[in-house]
Amino acid sequence: MRHSNPYNQDKFTHYTVKGEAKLLDWLLANLGESKSKVKATLHNSGVKVNGKFRTQFDFPLHDGDRISVSKSKKNSVFRSKYLKLVYEDQYLVVIDKNIGILSMAAGHSSLNVKTVLDEYFRRTRQKCTAHVVHRLDRDTSGLMIYAKDMQTEQILEHDWHHIVYDRRYVAVVSGEMENDEGTIASWLKDNKAYITYSSPVDNGGKYAVTHYRVLDSTARHSLVKYRLETGRKKQIRGHSADMGHPVCGDIKYGNGDNPIGRLCLHAYVLCFYHPINHKPMEFETPIPQDFLKLFK
Repeated sequence: MRHSNPYNQDKFTHYTVKGEAKLLDWLLANLGESKSKVKATLHNSGVKVNGKFRTQFDFPLHDGDRISVSKSKKNSVFRSKYLKLVYEDQYLVVIDKNIGILSMAAGHSSLNVKTVLDEYFRRTRQKCTAHVVHRLDRDTSGLMIYAKDMQTEQILEHDWHHIVYDRRYVAVVSGEMENDEGTIASWLKDNKAYITYSSPVDNGGKYAVTHYRVLDSTARHSLVKYRLETGRKKQIRGHSADMGHPVCGDIKYGNGDNPIGRLCLHAYVLCFYHPINHKPMEFETPIPQDFLKLFK
């Protein structure tokens, strides 16, 4: 028997925007709620603009935009410094993972997202466990999906490339990029030491395609958005190093450039068709402030 999630019943109040405004300003002017409560609703992905979840306070609104605000009680049970619960229904959860935590257990390490979610499900008396369907490296932050049952996990795993239609990352890379945008393609293969090597010709590995666009740059660093056409292990880190501009803070593939004391890679957009009801689900998180500060 499935237990529906008591914290997210997908009930929204709908509004239409008149004029131009920033999202937070508009919500404060129209909802009649405290600033802290409105910010919490935004932070917990309780607001949609034209059907897409938005969390940025300064997201620009235009005349005629449709705003949907969640009626459901905000989740006060889930608390973790390692991840935020972005969305939940009876089949899956979407989380925003912090750096320093594994996607799933490895060896003797007990700190992983699955364990944190399983404890949350236990506390909220949900008869389910977290099923891993994809991974982010320990020191990569950003959006991830976890299934709540085997059937949903299998649907996501078996048809991942059709279900997930947009995955984008943002990174700070070392040096100033020569081109504002472009595409890099190569074959990626692990050696016995689990280092991923890139080759312009088929080396028996997996073919990987990454599209990139530079958002900002200085003489020392570039802020780059990446869109994955394929989802290979260490793809962005390997391709960035191939271009001579490794991701900052990358111990394996980097050049020692570590301006903020972390791997500067964040999965900020995740869009997929819901594996059960097939509705498009679109999530976006802000670019980490630590990244942006390097370009002020």
